[in-house]
Amino acid sequence: MTDILMPRLSDTMEEGVISSWQKRPGDEVAVGDVIVDIETDKAVMEYEAYEAGVLEKILVGEGESAAIGAPIAVIAPVGAQVPAAPAVPAEAVAAPAPAAAAAPAPVAVAPSAPSAPAPAVPSAPAASAPRGTSRPPSSPLARRLARDHGIDLASLTGTGPGGRIVRADIEAAIRAGGPASSAQAPSAPAPGVPAAPSVPAPAAPSAKTRADDPDVEAVPLNRFRKVAARRLTESKREAPHFYLEREVDAGALLEFRATLNEALAPSKVSVNDLVVKAAATALREHPAVNVSYTGEDLLFHKRVHVGVAVAVEDGLVVPVVRDADRKSVSRIGEETRELAGRAREGRLTAAEMSGGTFSVSNLGMFGVRSFAAVINPPEAAILAVGAVRDEPVVRDGQVVPGRRMALTLSVDHRACDGATAARFLARLAGLLQNPLLIVA
Repeated sequence: MTDILMPRLSDTMEEGVISSWQKRPGDEVAVGDVIVDIETDKAVMEYEAYEAGVLEKILVGEGESAAIGAPIAVIAPVGAQVPAAPAVPAEAVAAPAPAAAAAPAPVAVAPSAPSAPAPAVPSAPAASAPRGTSRPPSSPLARRLARDHGIDLASLTGTGPGGRIVRADIEAAIRAGGPASSAQAPSAPAPGVPAAPSVPAPAAPSAKTRADDPDVEAVPLNRFRKVAARRLTESKREAPHFYLEREVDAGALLEFRATLNEALAPSKVSVNDLVVKAAATALREHPAVNVSYTGEDLLFHKRVHVGVAVAVEDGLVVPVVRDADRKSVSRIGEETRELAGRAREGRLTAAEMSGGTFSVSNLGMFGVRSFAAVINPPEAAILAVGAVRDEPVVRDGQVVPGRRMALTLSVDHRACDGATAARFLARLAGLLQNPLLIVA
């Protein structure tokens, strides 16, 4: 017998949640077969078998969590007599669950949960999930969205290949409001609240009160948002941020980009690709910004890995472009788009979201003039990029039409001082205003 243990799939992972089992007790398992989808703090990832055999027992059911290293299933040798498997799952899954829950992991989760009794809610959909073998085929992202919104996959008809339920099917169900409503039993109390109108007295409604308001829909936080909330709170609380702002004349940058795209057609590079490359180049020249603070040491990173913030439905992820200073702008553009696409599909691996030494967050495409981003620990700084705007610019003593772009650098003062960060930002601005230097 071989125990399958909860793997560590990301550097910040403390526990994993079983998103769905791809094998059932009694199924034969070959090396390389995907046996389970595991939801980490960053993504839902498929986990493959490293040993062949027969899946004898599932110890942690779908929707349940387990600490890293805790057994989640048992594989028996090929040819071994597996006792009446089909009947085992229900009891087996239910019984061991408490053991996994008694593991230290839940204690670690507790700190972030106190304010929200909601954690109990996420487990509800899992309980309602079909445990039979007739579950329709579905993608990991679809299963996660269905679980987050309390949608029973068995109630849907997949439009993917072979009837596979895909993300679009879940989104359609959410818009229709049908299946989701069944899982949102918590809103049931609302009908009883009508009496509330007669008690409008309470002036300052608490968060709990608002959750009970029939005009408010309480959506439990998914795992991604919980983790993001915890890490960003820690960052703002523990890392003393200071901010440096700088306006950049982006006229030459846009002209350079147009020339580059004409030469690269049909491939294209974006303004953000140029910013990432320029930031990486400036970091190579200013290694004191490419650092991490550990409490005991200041780590100077010898390689420049730039994280690019990508907004997804579940929150925010930051895939990393490794060795960005050594790559061409076009290569950075291709890699960034490929990573962003897979981020939105929930298919990024932990390795692709780990190891960043600096991050870039760009909200310019939304028309945001400027903003200050929260540092993504353990990095020492993050660059926030605003929209390119048409504004008058003084050039050679003359006021002429120009294009401006705002940069805001958030810096961890424990790792980097103001003058050092200012020199880096000045160099970055110089590169963006003389873009030939970015590719020189």
